[in-house]
Amino acid sequence: MSTKVKNIISYVLLALPSIMIVMSAVMKLSGAPQIVEGLTKGGLGAYIKLFGTIELVSVALLFYPKTYKIGFYLLCSYLGGAMSIELAGGQPPLSAVFITFLWIGVYLKDKANFWLG
Repeated sequence: MSTKVKNIISYVLLALPSIMIVMSAVMKLSGAPQIVEGLTKGGLGAYIKLFGTIELVSVALLFYPKTYKIGFYLLCSYLGGAMSIELAGGQPPLSAVFITFLWIGVYLKDKANFWLG
């Protein structure tokens, strides 16, 4: 697979969860009733604006070339927490799909991020 094709696939795989996360952040920051109700029911109502801000900052860091690793780690951590809440609430873990897209996208972008030797 050529480098150009890898870059295109990488950006698509990174863009899919990023678009969803930005939409989620906008809904949190605008105070959408569904989001406020769901997070308040889960005991996280006081942190809605903070969560929205964290989502926007993390996505911005992911797409800025010098800080994409920090954005990747922040988004993985954030989505991991979201996945644990989804599993505890008996919901399907949609966050796991987003984490998978992020991991594959970053792997295609730079395999050195995953080298352990």
